Amino acid sequence: MLGGRLRDLRKDAELTGRQLAEATRQHFTRVSKIENGVQQPSDHDIREWCRVCNAEDQTADLLATLRIVDAAYIEFRRESRVGMKRVLGAHTQKRYEQTKVFRIYEHNVIPGLLQTAEYSAAMLSFWIKFLGTTNDIDEATAVRMERQRILQRGGKRFVIVLEEQALRTWFGDAEVQSGQLGRLLELMALPNISLGIIPLMIEREAVASAGFWVFDDDLVALETPTASIQVTQPAECLMYMRMFEVLRGAAVYGRAAREIVVRVLGELGR
Repeated sequence: MLGGRLRDLRKDAELTGRQLAEATRQHFTRVSKIENGVQQPSDHDIREWCRVCNAEDQTADLLATLRIVDAAYIEFRRESRVGMKRVLGAHTQKRYEQTKVFRIYEHNVIPGLLQTAEYSAAMLSFWIKFLGTTNDIDEATAVRMERQRILQRGGKRFVIVLEEQALRTWFGDAEVQSGQLGRLLELMALPNISLGIIPLMIEREAVASAGFWVFDDDLVALETPTASIQVTQPAECLMYMRMFEVLRGAAVYGRAAREIVVRVLGELGR
């Protein structure tokens, strides 16, 4: 992971994040975002990082790694010029069909594979406005619903971890949210779906900085407000899988998970 390598350089130089930020004239939170893979560094960032850490001999290799990462960075605006259907569309369908094990972590939204049409349409309508793309909400929603057929296909397993907050984030009105939570309860009964929920206000070992999907063990996909990032480097994919296992350890399953969904569902009418 590029961010992890930059973090190691900083630590080897015995610098704190704030010290490196001051030396490179950037806000200390940006250093944290770069090291955790939330934000991509620029060529200038890498050169300055190496200079401050007395590691200029590693500049060329890190810049080459950045090129690989850039190739995996797909801009939503470019993809969405012909509508959200393109963002969700056929160019990713092959990957879904090939994948045997899906590991999915979401912190503030129900994953697309589990969404009702109404919830999906309400969420996608925001992104259409935000990205200023063609309003193809019906077609985009249809693509997402068609993709859900994969849940019924044999030979596939879905291991999903949701933060309780994801159940409490509304898209649409109370009726839409109620329907979505009811759909979750139905899907939790499927034998090929393991759905865990991390309760609010519990002691836990880690918090992920973003939602992410692991396809088998060789591709990780995550989204920012403006882009989709695909990670294929084996060492970096392994780190995401390690993080996923840590998050799984904080989740509850079975009856305890259903009780959380039912409780949130009951609160909708208050």
